[in-house]
Amino acid sequence: MVIHFLAAIGCGVIAGVFFAFSTFVMSALAQLQPREGIAAMQWINLTAINPLFMGALFGTGIACLFLVGSLLHKWQQPGMIYLLLGSLLYLIGAVGVTIVFNVPLNDALATVKPDSPEGANLWSTYLTNWTRWNHIRTVTSLAAAILLSIALGARSTP
Repeated sequence: MVIHFLAAIGCGVIAGVFFAFSTFVMSALAQLQPREGIAAMQWINLTAINPLFMGALFGTGIACLFLVGSLLHKWQQPGMIYLLLGSLLYLIGAVGVTIVFNVPLNDALATVKPDSPEGANLWSTYLTNWTRWNHIRTVTSLAAAILLSIALGARSTP
């Protein structure tokens, strides 16, 4: 039950981080000159690799994996479909999208010089593509938090 609770909270925390980027951080970076926006995002991407954020993002994923694995023994308990759907949504929509889409975009951005023509060309597509994938991460993380919370409620009801 503790891991379930931590997974639900973790999904909500990560949804909040992604929401901030989707609603104002990326818009603010888009208002900067490309060289400034690129440099700022390069620094953001470097500083995001820290124990607190990585622990929240991937620790929540590990908790969701554990929850999916534990379903084999608890499938008949109330709310288990919400537990399964919430865990899978987070694993696919937050962790999977991050690894398959956002990280490669970040890696490509890391290799350009902020004041180069290549950087400016990449920046225009990066902003659109990265933000689109981030919207998906935001929605799926929030939906996962909601579904895991519903499952918690179903499990605690007598």
